[in-house]
Amino acid sequence: MATASNAHERTPLQGASQNPRALHWAALIAGNVALALGPWSVRLADSGPVSAGFWRLVLALPIIWLIARSARQPVLGVPRRTAWLVALGAIAFALDLASWHIGIEHTRLGNATLFGNAGSIVLLFWGIVIARTMPARAEWAAILLALGGAAILLGRSAEISADSLMGDLFCITAGMLYAIYLLCLQDARKGLGGWSLLVRVCCIAAPVLLTVALLRGEPVWPHDWTPLIVLALLSQVAGQGLLVFALRAFPPMIIGLALLMQPAVAVLSGYLAFGETLGLLDLVGMAMVGAALAVARARVG
Repeated sequence: MATASNAHERTPLQGASQNPRALHWAALIAGNVALALGPWSVRLADSGPVSAGFWRLVLALPIIWLIARSARQPVLGVPRRTAWLVALGAIAFALDLASWHIGIEHTRLGNATLFGNAGSIVLLFWGIVIARTMPARAEWAAILLALGGAAILLGRSAEISADSLMGDLFCITAGMLYAIYLLCLQDARKGLGGWSLLVRVCCIAAPVLLTVALLRGEPVWPHDWTPLIVLALLSQVAGQGLLVFALRAFPPMIIGLALLMQPAVAVLSGYLAFGETLGLLDLVGMAMVGAALAVARARVG
């Protein structure tokens, strides 16, 4: 899932190269690829899926904290209202990760990645509701494409098994929870640095994930740490960091189109690692949802 929640924040890495445009393009591509490989690591982890989310945050937290300190972003001293909103957003993020990771265990990686990014479409709906206006032509297109593509993919999953359909529904739920997370942190991002905000989110979300994992009776302590370390470094540090660095340099439409790399990489990794295949109807459904995500990402900025 794309977790660059603070992608519009200033980063100390900007201006570090004499050819920043090329570097931004490289970071945009590498960041999306890193995030797209997250579901692969979740599948390979021998802890439970929610436990993998817990370790994803805990293992990444020291690195994120060091980055925040090096960027001189304050971790303490946040106003009470902001702190409450961050806490609520962090809980939503924890439940988002829990739901998404459970879904990854049951459905195809391409579906999981597409539906896990559905937060952009939810935000598009939310903006229309708040503005109390009829959707524009592009917004109608995104809505119809999203509904049509989702219906195709859900139908195809139902044909595979009830378990696969349930995985899709968990991933859709995760996308909705991620939208709540973004809305809660909307004001906090204006006053806090992206990395210091992420430190707070990790500190609050990790215990929530651990609690959910224990309530589900999942194994928490892994035998093989490699998939979890890769998950933490790729999804929570590298993916986040590269997109934080890259996204300010591009217009929303480019960001939306780049987002489509994630399901493409997820489909490829699902095929190579787990033998997951897609039919023509699957590809049509994914193309429709992907187009809706690109439009929605461009509209919500």
